[in-house]
Amino acid sequence: MTAEAMASQADGRSDCLAHLSAREVLRRFARRDLAPSEYLEQLLERIDADAEAEPPVNAFTEVLRDQARREARAADDHYAAGSGTAEGDGRRLVGLPVATKEKHALAGRTLSQGMAAYADEIAGEDHPVVQRLRRHGGVIHARTTSPEFSCATFTHTRLWGVTRNPWDRSLSPGGSSGGAAAALAAGLTPLATASDIAGSTRLPASFTGVVGYKGPYGSVPGVGPFAADWYRGDGAMGRTVGDVALLTEVIRGVHPADHATVPTQAVPSADADRAPEDLRGRRIAYSAALGDYPVQRSVREQVDAAVLAMEQAGAEIVEVSPPWTTSEIRETTMAHFGHILAEGMSRLLAGREETAEDYTLRFIADARAHARRLSLFETLEREAAMQAQLATVMEGADVLVTPTSAVLALPAEARCLDGLTVPDVASGGDRHVEHYWEAHMTVPFNVANRCPVLSVPAGVARGVPVGLQIVGHPYDESTVFDVAARFEQIRPWRHRRPPAPDDV
Repeated sequence: MTAEAMASQADGRSDCLAHLSAREVLRRFARRDLAPSEYLEQLLERIDADAEAEPPVNAFTEVLRDQARREARAADDHYAAGSGTAEGDGRRLVGLPVATKEKHALAGRTLSQGMAAYADEIAGEDHPVVQRLRRHGGVIHARTTSPEFSCATFTHTRLWGVTRNPWDRSLSPGGSSGGAAAALAAGLTPLATASDIAGSTRLPASFTGVVGYKGPYGSVPGVGPFAADWYRGDGAMGRTVGDVALLTEVIRGVHPADHATVPTQAVPSADADRAPEDLRGRRIAYSAALGDYPVQRSVREQVDAAVLAMEQAGAEIVEVSPPWTTSEIRETTMAHFGHILAEGMSRLLAGREETAEDYTLRFIADARAHARRLSLFETLEREAAMQAQLATVMEGADVLVTPTSAVLALPAEARCLDGLTVPDVASGGDRHVEHYWEAHMTVPFNVANRCPVLSVPAGVARGVPVGLQIVGHPYDESTVFDVAARFEQIRPWRHRRPPAPDDV
């Protein structure tokens, strides 16, 4: 009997089903122990209960009940017909609910990206990620919230309200894929799509205790001119490493609409939940501060403990420190955004600036100011230097590990218009950073965006999760997933859950 099956005997059925891994749900579908329609109804009941909570997690922009129910009933018939496995006809997600980020367009549904000015915009076709989910039989039952134009590391808009962290509803689940992370942590979906241009997948994963993956640039197709931004990438979130590997395999690969997409190799999902409980033979570089990031003591303690567990499991740990400063990283990356992202956002909002969120307008202004100081070619020079420095500190190591965020959490309604003050363990005092992104340790790996990165739970501090990034060499996804799967066996996580709404 699996650990999840044992848990189901101890917990109430609804709560247990909601927190099963996606792969276990698919196995139950295939065994006909659980019908897709029954599982969907359990999730919908939890979504309804959250809507009545005070305050709600508020992870979704909309719930697609009628369509999801029709597709779940069709999946019931698929399994009743005796295909034997969830993959009996080549489809890998038959009947499994998946929540998609609102920016991942669904034909005929709204596509606002959180912008009030585009609240009535209707998508003409499915996003490539959505196309692949549908092709594999996934049931899109809900769409997740994000900050306006996915430009912040918290999640609230006037259009959708405030999205909250299920572990502590006074705190943010992070951003920009905050709704995806909150829904996973709260047991409202088994899988979710995400995107990442500066940490938008990994930061919410860190803050909510789930797993988020930023694959190498070009591994997952995007749309439009922004798909050409080499910092960006769409990806997968789940509650286990194996679940994230499964969804990654479904959505990745060359797509004719995105000329940045590249051929990719399979990641090891099949045996992820049976990985060995050791890291013998692995050499792991550890950077606690990635230069001079101001890491909170509670974050550092949890990540140190996770790295110690890796060492006790047989890994060779080598401490490293790239010659980076957060101010230099800010200057380079904000100039990059000023030349590309902020320019596009300004065009979309032209003549409608009064409808925009204050944090959006501040981002555009800051990014443009940096772009006036550094040309695009100068940002390329700086990016190349950072990439070379990363290669140097990772030389001889299988992966690099580092905290996902230097700060434990942000308030649910954070705006951070004037930067952020962080209690820094290295200096022993408070440090003010000009831009709050300097408190998150993700964007260097968007600069080095051919490097695969997983954020996995490292521990809990003050009642909220702390994330650990596992960074691979360019395009070496299999090593990242292997180390993460082994770490998940060494430091089991899935039994840890946020408090029930009644306990909040």
